[in-house]
Amino acid sequence: MKRKRGTDEDDTEEIPAEQRATVQDTYGCINWDIKFMPMSETTNSQQEKKLKMKVLSEQANFSPDEVKTLMKCTYYSQRKEINRGTDLQTLMEEWPFLFQELGMTIHFQELTGVALKATFLASVEKKGKRLLDFMRTTCADKSKQILQAVTKLKILRGQLEGCSEEVKDMVLLLLPYFDEKEENLFHYVEDTVLAEEVQVESLPVTPCIIVCGTSCYASRRFMLSIDRKVVNGQIPTFISAICLTLGSYYCFNIHYPVDLGSTLEFLQRCFLNINPEKGTTVETKKNKKQLSVNPRVLTLIADLSDHEWRETC
Repeated sequence: MKRKRGTDEDDTEEIPAEQRATVQDTYGCINWDIKFMPMSETTNSQQEKKLKMKVLSEQANFSPDEVKTLMKCTYYSQRKEINRGTDLQTLMEEWPFLFQELGMTIHFQELTGVALKATFLASVEKKGKRLLDFMRTTCADKSKQILQAVTKLKILRGQLEGCSEEVKDMVLLLLPYFDEKEENLFHYVEDTVLAEEVQVESLPVTPCIIVCGTSCYASRRFMLSIDRKVVNGQIPTFISAICLTLGSYYCFNIHYPVDLGSTLEFLQRCFLNINPEKGTTVETKKNKKQLSVNPRVLTLIADLSDHEWRETC
């Protein structure tokens, strides 16, 4: 079942997972609900592989290739437990690699057919510069809010260069462009804070990046929280943190919150290349018309295309 973010204002009716599976499959997932266990597997073999991964997760030096193989072989069991509505704490205990970049990448690719980080980086290489140029020029000229954001980020970034810094600029400019608040996606703590020391009651219930430092540019460590639980306390790069956040929504059947829906859908469509024509992963209210594609996302995509055309004339 695709979970909704619970708020006092929500007036939604939960739809049984069986009815949602079809919609979910059309919304970018090619392997959401597996009917049959792989021919080469049995219930016992799945359990043995699951236990093997739990042991490996406690070891400092394990074979990444072995974990990848085990994650792929047990995808059937992982999906069954997630779709059954198994609580997050149990999933963390039973499938620890599912919350690490290594394991989530395998699960996400089995689920969507998309290579999570590789696709994101390839899209940044292809589209990132164009997006940033559009934000820093056309948008900054038209919007005082964007101009202020561009100026602030330039100061925070300083002399830092590289792909990771460009991605930080990109995400932190998309938020004000869509009038979405930074605190809904990022939570800042001191750089020495450990995972167990994070004040989780102040976190949103949807996936949130915990930044260990005064800014995304100064931080050398990030964490990921879901349902106000720190599920990964050691994420070394901003790009990995963004990819794990986007991946979490798909892997754990979580709706994009309304107040982050445009930013997340834009990243999904333009940087993960998941472009379903029907359905949505943004939570909706009862009796409210559901649009297949966010109109603000479509507008930005169209404006970017127009900007690129003008630049080449």
